[in-house]
This record gives sequence, structure tokens and C-alpha cells, in this order.
Amino acid sequence: MGFTSLKPSDALRALPGGLDPGRKRLEGMAQRMNVLSNWPRNRLLLALPSGNLKQIMPELEQIKCQRGQVLMDADSPLDHVFFPDSGVVSVVAVYADGSVIEMATIGREGFASVKSVFGAKSSSSRLLVQIPGSAAKMSRAAFARAMESMPSFRNLMHAYAHAFLEQVMVSVACNGAHSLKQRLARWLLMMRDRSDDDALLITQDLLAEMLGVQRPTITNAARELERRGLIERGHRQLTILDRQGLTEASCECYQLVRMRLAIHLPKTYR
Repeated sequence: MGFTSLKPSDALRALPGGLDPGRKRLEGMAQRMNVLSNWPRNRLLLALPSGNLKQIMPELEQIKCQRGQVLMDADSPLDHVFFPDSGVVSVVAVYADGSVIEMATIGREGFASVKSVFGAKSSSSRLLVQIPGSAAKMSRAAFARAMESMPSFRNLMHAYAHAFLEQVMVSVACNGAHSLKQRLARWLLMMRDRSDDDALLITQDLLAEMLGVQRPTITNAARELERRGLIERGHRQLTILDRQGLTEASCECYQLVRMRLAIHLPKTYR
């Protein structure tokens, strides 16, 4: 007599409902186990040798990241680092009057905060969730131990820190050299590279804040891209209709950042 192999979820469904008061709880546990089997999805972590990843897995906590959530504020203790699995986190400078401007973006190709690579214990910038998703959270103490004990982990973190600093430098140059329309196109493309959908859950108020301009100014720039059939504006979202056309409307900084990230981290960014 042969045996039929059942998945955990199939086995749970086969139980008589009246005889198992914890059935729903068990099904929920099975679903969570299935999700965790595909986690983490951060490409920096997945680039680690499997043995190293297995070693640090107990130090990782999966968290949800909501739009507008502050993962870490400026001048606060740097107690954790975050490896995004999905969504986008912006690194923003915070000024005395409360205004902010974006310095860099981080998706599943990297982690925040990069200062932890250099042993920093406090944050000088705000980590702000722009596009919702999830992340692997790791304590700074565990991160420091991995940096010390795992050469492959240390090398990857240093490579990303190098790529991150190049992104910041290109962004500074771009802000001074290129038009708002070009910078808006670049920003949207960078968001799209780090998400799974052409529909980006962002508002024009957010765009204005991140690019350091007034709302009417960003509205005019977005309207021009929409008029050319490159994007479509909606309620609290913006959809990319023509990615190639948007690339052509962007400045060379977009491709430059992609190229440099690919050089430093060929397995994590595409």
C-alpha cells in the first residue's frame, strides 16, 4: 500500500473541523511558514554564501514598512539596520525648520544605515519609507558581530557602502546640473527599479518634498511628462506608462548610478 505525500496545508484541511478547535491557528502558522521559506528577499543578504546567511537568520526580524513611516530619525541612536525586501526607503536630511530633502534611496539591493559599517552609534539622517513593503531588521550589535566574524558579509557591506556613497555624490551633482523634469524622471525610474509595479504609491506632495521644490513646480513637471504619454497621475499614485521614454527624458545620472551599482554589486542590482 502506497503513501500519498501531503503538504502541511493539505493535511490541515483534511482534519475534521469539529475535532480541531485550533485548526485556524495551525493553518495560519502553515501560511506564515510558507512565507518565511521565501524570506529574506533582500538581494544583499541573498548574495551571501548560504552558510553565512543561515548563521545570521536568527538575528533577522521581518517587519512591515508603511508609507510615511520613520524607521530611524536624525540624531537618534543607531540601534538597528534594515535590509528592505520590498518597497523603497529614502535617506533624507532634516533641517531646523522641519523641511527635508532626499539624499539617496534604498531598495532590496542594499541596507540602511550605511554608517553602521563604520561603527557609528547614532544616525545623522532620517530613514523614511516612500513605497510600502517589508524589511529584515537586525540589531546593530548583531551587525557588528557579523562584520567582525564573516569576511564575506564584511566585504559585501563595504561594497554597498561604496556604491551608496557614489549614489549620494551623483545625486548632489544632478541637483545642480539638471532640470527638474530630468530629475523627476530619474527619481521615478529609481523608484521603479526598486519596486515590482509600474504603479507607484506616491503623491505629488511627496515628490515636491523629496526633490526640494514647491508643489506647483512639481505639478508642472509631472504634467509635462504626462502630456508626453510617459506617466499617468492618479489619486495618491503615479503610473509609469513608457519606461524607455522616461529613461530618454531623464538625465545621464540615472544610467550612471545603475552602472556604478552594477560594478560594485553585480548580484544585487538590475
